[in-house]
Amino acid sequence: MFDYDRSKIVEPLYRAHHGWLLGWLRRKLGNASDADDLAHDTFARVLGRPRELDRVREPRAWLTTIAHGLVVDHIRRRTLERACLEAIASLPEPQAPSPETQLLLVEALVRIDAMLDGLAPKVRTAFLMSRLDGLGYAEIAQRLQVSLSSVEKYMASAIRHCLSLA
Repeated sequence: MFDYDRSKIVEPLYRAHHGWLLGWLRRKLGNASDADDLAHDTFARVLGRPRELDRVREPRAWLTTIAHGLVVDHIRRRTLERACLEAIASLPEPQAPSPETQLLLVEALVRIDAMLDGLAPKVRTAFLMSRLDGLGYAEIAQRLQVSLSSVEKYMASAIRHCLSLA
């Protein structure tokens, strides 16, 4: 449901800064279509936080902060998508997944990446060593040069984090 009160609050900000934000995004991305999408997404986020508008002293700085986060997410997603599709393209024809399965794989990778992004570097490394490389905790401790109890804490933290986002 659309909230007209929110739109009345955001409309002046949109009118005053949308063109500027769009130009900023075009320079950052080098692609007008992606810039249009991310400008839209930026103001969609603003609509979700109308109370913050009262405290904003520098609207362009605030919009830039929101848009920058979206740009980082966008680039990260594109990089993951490209790597996944390149790996799929290198498979022999009979093993290549359907376009629908490829899309599901990319979406799953993006979700996994988002989960792992919230972890501290050593926690993420320990988790990946365990889950992807199949290493035991003792070997992980040796490779990371930490105690076994640290690895146990890292793994517990990683699992709790992933479950909280699932």
